[in-house]
Amino acid sequence: MPLVRPYRPSDLDALYGICLQTGDAGQDATALYRDPKLLGQVYAAPYAVLEPESCFVVEDDVGIGGYIVGTRDTHGFEKRQLRGWWPALRAGLADPGEDGASADGDARMAYLIHHPARTPRRINEPYPAHLHINCLPRLQGMGMGKRLLDTWLAAMAQAGATAAHLGVGPRNARAVRFYKAYGFHLIEQLPPPWDTCWFGISTGR
Repeated sequence: MPLVRPYRPSDLDALYGICLQTGDAGQDATALYRDPKLLGQVYAAPYAVLEPESCFVVEDDVGIGGYIVGTRDTHGFEKRQLRGWWPALRAGLADPGEDGASADGDARMAYLIHHPARTPRRINEPYPAHLHINCLPRLQGMGMGKRLLDTWLAAMAQAGATAAHLGVGPRNARAVRFYKAYGFHLIEQLPPPWDTCWFGISTGR
């Protein structure tokens, strides 16, 4: 049986790999990026580095096959990223400017590193924690996503966060179905170019 356990620093490379292999609306995004770490530098690694106590992985006899990362305090975490995460990445990465905002692949991630998105106050204040969760195909359909969420929400409740949110593109229909089935409710759906569904849940559900 795969094991859900707390994140360890030695798991970081696995997080980068899983983020890339699930980064195209749940499908493998390897062909979309020249730099295989860019996607993970935005959506996975900063949580593992800056708030490892809020990160968990699922491990089977093959290795790390899934993770859930996040923060108990979105507003505070975004401030920490501004001080302790984005500056070092920007030093070695050119800013693509406004063209990057509507680009794909490396240019889009470079834009987000130089111009990180801020969670809207209307989302952040009632749902202060947030998360990202991904599992490789070999662990999908086995209840691992539910186990990861159960573990993470319990940890957030213990840390004092009463509610959590996540954002997902509507193109990722499998993920949308999963979140709804788990108990998340749709807060709002933004049209293109944002193209994001915001979901929320109580940590004490």
